[in-house]
Amino acid sequence: MNHFTFTTATKERAKARIALIGPTGSGKTYTALVTATGLGERIALVDTEHGSAAKYADEFAFDTLPLTAFQPTTLVDVLAVAAHDGYDVMIVDSLSHFWSGTGGMLEQVDDAAKRVGAGGNFAGWKEARPQERAMIDALLAYPGHLIVTMRTKTEYVIEEDQRGRKVPRKVGLKPDQREGIEYEFDIVGDLDHENTLVISKSRAKSLSGMVFNKPGMEFAEAVFSWLEAGKPTRSVPDYITAATAPEATPDELRTLYEQARRHNLLGAAVLDRNGETHTLGELIVRHGTAARNRATQDVDDTAARNRATQDVASKTGTERGKKGEVV
Repeated sequence: MNHFTFTTATKERAKARIALIGPTGSGKTYTALVTATGLGERIALVDTEHGSAAKYADEFAFDTLPLTAFQPTTLVDVLAVAAHDGYDVMIVDSLSHFWSGTGGMLEQVDDAAKRVGAGGNFAGWKEARPQERAMIDALLAYPGHLIVTMRTKTEYVIEEDQRGRKVPRKVGLKPDQREGIEYEFDIVGDLDHENTLVISKSRAKSLSGMVFNKPGMEFAEAVFSWLEAGKPTRSVPDYITAATAPEATPDELRTLYEQARRHNLLGAAVLDRNGETHTLGELIVRHGTAARNRATQDVDDTAARNRATQDVASKTGTERGKKGEVV
């Protein structure tokens, strides 16, 4: 028998999931920082571009973490730390490095293919793909707003200018990431060398197809207005608090897991008490197991006490019988 239940759809308040795509020099980092400043107060930025984001420190207040190796698992750990530290906005500048940079997905596939031997790249992808999925899940489940940048490869096209002359112009192509990754995000903006932002994909109807010349706070305000037009919902820290409550019962934790699953938060990267990275789903399951063990132990302890009481009563009755007492 199937156990599927449809419920009435409701729009809930959400966090931004934005991808900014463009060639080198199109203003991706600056646009990300402008947008982040309009969305939250505390901003964390993962810098894969040799510390280049720090050049904007005189204009924006943010904390930065430069990286030189880009394993997908590293980004999951970084997201867990940022979530634990309570950053309102997380910027990954750029996500492309976790695809084609040192230690990125392409390198992971090559390394896996060499280890496996037979099967070549196919076997390599089979082994490495879960790392990428865990990274994407952690990105999309980050408890604050998320902005990622992705660089595009560039090529030149020949166009005719106002005087009728043939002139070359740089254009960006598809992002340097896996095919279709832009569909993971709610809002995708394409930037050109004039720092013009075109919203090419948006779940926010009010933003679809909009064009922002040198985007500023107006873009962030439009995103924020769309996000806030919904019912409040439980955040990742709320789930952590509920999962780690000493009095949480197995039934409560099962319900909590199902709620997190419905909100696509099971893949959120979180830190445990020892500072180790886990997913929110793993954390809830671990505490659910502990709660079941406690409940089983309580039942066993109660049974043991009852047996002890019965043994004492039986022994007392036997002794009284030997003495001729009425029992």
